[in-house]
Amino acid sequence: MSREPRGPNEKLGTVLALAGISNAGLARRVNDLGAQRGLTLRYDKTSVARWVSKGMVPQGAAPHLIAAAIAGKLGRPVPLHEIGLADADPAPEVGLSFPRDVGQAVRSATELYRLDLAGRRGGGGIWQSLAGSFSVSAYATPASRWLITPADSSVAREAHTAAGEAEGGGGPDGAIPQRVGHSDVSKLREAAEDARRWDSKYGGGDWRSSMVPECLRVDAAPLLLGSYSDEVGRSLFGATAELTRLAGWMAFDTGQQEAAQRYYIQALRLARAAADVPLGGYVLASMSLQATYRGFADEGVDLAQAALERNRGLATARTMSFFRLVEARAQAKAGDAPACGAALKAAEGWLERARTGDPDPSWLDFYSHERFAADAAECYRDLRMPRQVQRFTEQALARPTEEFVRSHGLRLVVSAVAELESGNLDAACAAGTRAVEVAGRISSARTTEYVRDLLHRLEPYGDEPRVVELRERARPLLVSLA
Repeated sequence: MSREPRGPNEKLGTVLALAGISNAGLARRVNDLGAQRGLTLRYDKTSVARWVSKGMVPQGAAPHLIAAAIAGKLGRPVPLHEIGLADADPAPEVGLSFPRDVGQAVRSATELYRLDLAGRRGGGGIWQSLAGSFSVSAYATPASRWLITPADSSVAREAHTAAGEAEGGGGPDGAIPQRVGHSDVSKLREAAEDARRWDSKYGGGDWRSSMVPECLRVDAAPLLLGSYSDEVGRSLFGATAELTRLAGWMAFDTGQQEAAQRYYIQALRLARAAADVPLGGYVLASMSLQATYRGFADEGVDLAQAALERNRGLATARTMSFFRLVEARAQAKAGDAPACGAALKAAEGWLERARTGDPDPSWLDFYSHERFAADAAECYRDLRMPRQVQRFTEQALARPTEEFVRSHGLRLVVSAVAELESGNLDAACAAGTRAVEVAGRISSARTTEYVRDLLHRLEPYGDEPRVVELRERARPLLVSLA
């Protein structure tokens, strides 16, 4: 359905011409984006002609899908006002801003937390609207502002200030602002630690119904809008940044790239308010991994190097090792073997310098020699060097634990790919079978995509009984997370 005509939408026509998209091409892309989010849309070139020549405004998610389709062609975000659809249902520029002012940063983050609640109450509609709207260029301003000023001068807030700034004189639900203490912050940190363990063992799962977005809305947002000293405020912003980054990571793991991007941007802004440069680097590393995963390897390199640059002389050896490892992942995806090798060597060197008792942040407790080996194996997989993949995969699988189930499944898939590229079909299918068994115990779209990629690589051997059996074992997994 569409709203009543308003006259020609010249803005939409101009941007379509700029992007080089035909009416039929736009209709097809909008339908495809809708299908990715379970929507059945049947727009055609005539529909688009009505949007342009008569100014008809499609209802529901369509305006945001139109913007996403054009953004994909232009390679940058396209706001609704640029295409003459600003009076469509408001969306969701929310979460993409990186305000200079701390008060505005609080409002930006808490608005995102409330948006997520609306998405869950409405069946996830808001994230359907954002289908395909990930744009790596949205990371440019946050990264540059963080590099220029990685810490705010003061974050203290007084109760009357918080009340004046919040809707209805209180928090997001109209609550009276409270005085925040260290005990309040400790509860958020405990929640973050519990969620990290849950995520590692079971995957991102249905992240919208998980404890993290709910904790951000119910617990963290009222505290951010409360009253606190500069000291408590720094700690509060740090704990909330950890939870916000984790919400982004879980969204990333379940394929909600557009939501993940917004959470990452807000997490980086909160880390700046916390004056926690290593945590900001960790958020940038997460952004880098997402950009690399989405096919933007050069931008992934930039984001990882930004994390490194600001943390020289600040972060622990183990933290610097992880940042160099993330850079190696991006360099490998970009096909730069020398740069990847140099980054891996540096990461290994930093890891060797790490000592028990170093003041490593709690959010880095997953990083070990086995994790280094696992990522090194993926680097060499991308560089098509199967012998190196096998060598590092053996190290990565040396000590599997129940604590990091998803990582174990990913490593098994990488091992299967290496065996296949080395001509060992039996070993590839055996590792693939174990990977499918592990993947069936968790909820992770990323792990499923790894399995799907393995099956694609096995297509030339599709008639082999071992491959047929593996494909049948994987079928329920692929259907359940389709």
